[in-house]
Amino acid sequence: MKKVVLSLIAVSMALMGSLNLSAQGKFGPDSTECIKYLSYYTEYYKQKNYDSAIPNWRQAYKYCPPTARYSLLSDGTTLMRYLINKNAKNAEYKAKLVDSLMVIYDQRVEFWPKYATSSLNNKALDMYNFMKDQPEVLYEGLSKIIATTKANTKANIFLFNMDTACSLYKDGKLDPEKVIDTYETSIELLSSMNPKNETEQKMIAKTIEDVESLFIQSKVASCENLIALFSPRVAADPDNLDIAKNIVRMMSITEGCTDNDLYLNAVNKMYVAEPSHTSAYFLYRLYSARGEMDNAIKYMQEAIDYEESDADTDADYYYQLGAFCFKNGNPSKAFDCALKAAELNTDGSLKGKAYMLAGTIWGSQSCPGDEITKRAPYWVAVDYMTKAKNADETLAEDCDNYIRQYRSYFPQTAEAFMYDITDGQSYTVSCAGMRATTTVRTQK
Repeated sequence: MKKVVLSLIAVSMALMGSLNLSAQGKFGPDSTECIKYLSYYTEYYKQKNYDSAIPNWRQAYKYCPPTARYSLLSDGTTLMRYLINKNAKNAEYKAKLVDSLMVIYDQRVEFWPKYATSSLNNKALDMYNFMKDQPEVLYEGLSKIIATTKANTKANIFLFNMDTACSLYKDGKLDPEKVIDTYETSIELLSSMNPKNETEQKMIAKTIEDVESLFIQSKVASCENLIALFSPRVAADPDNLDIAKNIVRMMSITEGCTDNDLYLNAVNKMYVAEPSHTSAYFLYRLYSARGEMDNAIKYMQEAIDYEESDADTDADYYYQLGAFCFKNGNPSKAFDCALKAAELNTDGSLKGKAYMLAGTIWGSQSCPGDEITKRAPYWVAVDYMTKAKNADETLAEDCDNYIRQYRSYFPQTAEAFMYDITDGQSYTVSCAGMRATTTVRTQK
């Protein structure tokens, strides 16, 4: 220990001997003490001996001006975090340490503006870690930081702020409009970020998804609330495209909120101003909600035809359109869409559902003709249910239930014999504008 102290003194004396008058100005009126304790705490800090570093850092903080050295403040936040975690069970002392930590961050921002953005981001993270017991203070603090750092805010801070806003709303301490504003700001800034690489891009996309999930779960976005919020905004600024985009985005994720004039006008404004696969898709959502088959198909096909939509997006679009057409009595279009969804899906996540939809479509048909013609669609239905469970094992139980049900409608062997067909024979089925080749199967 004596050798360490002597070494520290030697370093301190060497530093003091090299100072000129201007350097003394940098280290303040008590430059000798400042430099001495800077060197003392730094040596301990480098060794991660924080318990020994802290008292020396306190002295350095006392004698040195905040501009003496950036590491004085950045190291200070590390040491404060260490003390906070060490004294986590002492609520009163911990609260004082958290206050000290926030003061140091404020000094980093004030006196070292070059590092202000990173300081504010780190401050936000520490606020969330250590101030959850003060949700109102936390929400106000995070919101102020986001307002300053904007698109340079770390993505997870938006998630923390949204989580805090939703908790306050649940406890009756935050108005719905504030929660909605928080959501709007978060999505807008996250969407405007420029990711440096694919990993960062995926992380931002996941954060947007998580923010939306929190917002939906909060149930603050009732259709009634959204109409009350946005109607006066539209009246005051009817040509504002950003307002239209917000209306479309938020009403689209709110259950039962796409069949109203506010949404209709906003979607059309988006589509006219910025035609894209997204705006065309929203028009599909609008017309499908109203049961307008021709318009729904038209705009979904436009969405699919845009080059900017990738194969998996198109697969999802086809699947949605297939389900809509099936529900609204157009099995032929529904079946075509289901097959295209399975064909375009590159990651395999949708193939099982698409095949299951195809099987359900065939299994629900009542085809005219003789007994074999009436029962043949069930062969095709079983074919696609088998494909579905092979593509996605999570669907196996449901598919097996359908298969058992459809097999009960297979013709008897004797009945098939009367129509000159036997097990294993190839058979082409035509029904409701659909056509498929399958294999004859009978009930033994």
